[in-house]
Amino acid sequence: MNENNEDIVFNSLEELYIRLKPALIARKSELHRNGLNYITEEDIWNYFKENKWKNAHNLNLHQMVSDIFNCDEILVDDYLKGKLNQKNRTLYFNDNSEDDKNEE
Repeated sequence: MNENNEDIVFNSLEELYIRLKPALIARKSELHRNGLNYITEEDIWNYFKENKWKNAHNLNLHQMVSDIFNCDEILVDDYLKGKLNQKNRTLYFNDNSEDDKNEE
């Protein structure tokens, strides 16, 4: 088995996520200590996947781990808040949300 990280190949994003999960969890813990208790490792993953790594080529595992640990927490927070603002929020008064939509 080759111990050189540059030779590791992942067959799916899920495999890569699993490999990076310890770093994501550690970063989440650090963010929680800094008062950002609502950020999950999935949020951190999605931030990088959709922003920093989206158009990157030939990234090494150590570069990705470095990105996770060195990213400005405000960027992840702003990303998550932007995602939350994209969700449609509806005020429901009845148990059946379809009834409320029909009353509008």
